This record gives sequence, structure tokens and C-alpha cells, in this order.
Amino acid sequence: MALVLFLIIVAIALGLVGVVAKGLLYLLFIGIAVLIVALALSAVRFRHGGRSARR
Repeated sequence: MALVLFLIIVAIALGLVGVVAKGLLYLLFIGIAVLIVALALSAVRFRHGGRSARR
């Protein structure tokens, strides 16, 4: 869960820098990609119920 939250924070930071800084629009796109990865990772973990394979 910490990894997902970290990725979301990084995505927001990159998106803000990409919007604010002129000429760094590519950072916005990288932030969007990181957000999509974080959401996909979260969905996979949610689908499995957060259980670990270890016993």
C-alpha cells in the first residue's frame, strides 16, 4: 500500500511541475503514466484481497 501511495504522490508532483514549468510538458505525461501504473497496481492488489501467498 505504501508503494501505491508513493507512486500517486510522485505522479501528482510530476504533473504539477509539468503544468507549471514552461517547456516541461513531458513531465505531465510521465506523471499521468505513473498514475496509471499506480492505479493498475492498486486494482491488482484489491482484486486479490491483499492476501499474501505465504502461509
